[in-house]
Amino acid sequence: MHRSKRLLILVGVLAVVCAAAFLAARVQEQQEQVEASGETVLAIDAGNVASLAWTSGEAEYAFHKDGTWIYDADEAFPVSAEALEELLAPFSSFNAAFVIRDVTDYAQYGLEEPECTIEIGTADASYTIALGDMSAMDDQRYVSIGDGNVYLAVTDPMDAFAVELSDLIDNDEIPQMDTVTALSLTGAVEETIAYVEAGGPSYSDENVYFLQSGEESLPLDTDLVEDYLGGIRDLVLTDYATYNATEIELASFGLNDPALTVTVEYEQQAEAAEEGAEPETTAGTLALHIGRVEEAEESAEETDAAAEETEESAEDAQDGEETAQEDVQYAYYLRVGDSQIVYNLSDADGEALFAGSYDDLRHRQLFWGDFDDVTQATILLDNQTYTLTAQTAETADAAAAEEPAGSAEPTAAAAAEDDAEITWICNGETVDVTGIRDKLAALTAEAFTEEAPADQLEISLTLDLNDEDVPQVRIQLYRYDGASCLAVFDGEPAALVAREDVVDLMEAVRTLLLG
Repeated sequence: MHRSKRLLILVGVLAVVCAAAFLAARVQEQQEQVEASGETVLAIDAGNVASLAWTSGEAEYAFHKDGTWIYDADEAFPVSAEALEELLAPFSSFNAAFVIRDVTDYAQYGLEEPECTIEIGTADASYTIALGDMSAMDDQRYVSIGDGNVYLAVTDPMDAFAVELSDLIDNDEIPQMDTVTALSLTGAVEETIAYVEAGGPSYSDENVYFLQSGEESLPLDTDLVEDYLGGIRDLVLTDYATYNATEIELASFGLNDPALTVTVEYEQQAEAAEEGAEPETTAGTLALHIGRVEEAEESAEETDAAAEETEESAEDAQDGEETAQEDVQYAYYLRVGDSQIVYNLSDADGEALFAGSYDDLRHRQLFWGDFDDVTQATILLDNQTYTLTAQTAETADAAAAEEPAGSAEPTAAAAAEDDAEITWICNGETVDVTGIRDKLAALTAEAFTEEAPADQLEISLTLDLNDEDVPQVRIQLYRYDGASCLAVFDGEPAALVAREDVVDLMEAVRTLLLG
């Protein structure tokens, strides 16, 4: 009995060994069929492709070509031909690192249920391409192209096909704008700005952008205008709200009557056709329509209700209304020209586009020119008037020639010093204006205003300039309150500046002139 039992066990072990040996032989046979390849196993000319479809997980996409690419599920979808060409690119010359021939078990390569199945059709043929697992040893993708073999791909096609529908939209693009010749804003901001290459009516050669206001041409801060234009150039138009806006949708985005339209006229240079040839310059116009939709309309109502319940004073209620207005949140949307695509804008981008008014782009410094262009400064301080005159070696020699013999004035000799390009003279003595120059440059507008001065004059500076267009600039600083002074520029109220900066300027003048 025991002997029979042992015999059965031995028979069972023998069967297992035989089966293992058989499987090992099959594996060895399979391994022997794996060959190094490196050859091109598929070549499809993208220009001949008439249809492209693929399934990846639950996502299914299908496109066909009828002159242009069309999305089968929605013909209104703006298809990016460039994006589809990128999908087809791996198969223009598809190379295999290894080939496994006469495959019978596709499941072990993840090809029974592929991660992605791609259908490509041309006028002459159709191709089915399945993307399976990654090989454990080489970390390369198993691919089937329907010829009975399995290939290890040199380049993983899944890198291209891991896309969403939004990645395939033919998004609007911000053009290359080498030179902006004009900028206009209509709606919430009404401004027209011109580019003047040779400069305009300004005492700084760096001013090239000017606000056109009636017959006036007002200089703008070049850096601020370039920052504004840089924000337009850097817009990333990919986050679409809809790719085929209806009239109702345009209204819901605030684009049936845009809150702001920004129109940019520009020139761009194309690469020269031949080496040494002048590049061609083309002109264009970019129109951006911005919708601004209030998202917190109830804020003001809640604040008003709170004011009634607490019976606050009229002044407190007004403060509450201002706070509520500040708390209003907006959603921003953008449309390029007549495009049917509407994009979501971030709060930062939306707010930046609205910041294109004169006060947003004008100079913050009260005096933004080069102090070396000042030929004379007349300063009124503490009811005393002081005159400072700039001299160079040339002007000093001319002044010396006009001086009577025996004159004791040191101006000519002092101004002709080799190590002083410009020498400043006050009451016949050489003075150092560095402190005044630096403190004047520090005077910066904290807010712009048209309010007329109501308090006493603190200090006045009249600067004569070596400039035909703007021969003189006059800056008057009036007391306003404990923190600010009111600046009047050439007789017109201009800005509020920090009182401490004005005090520093006055102290610099007193130190220079009174010792």
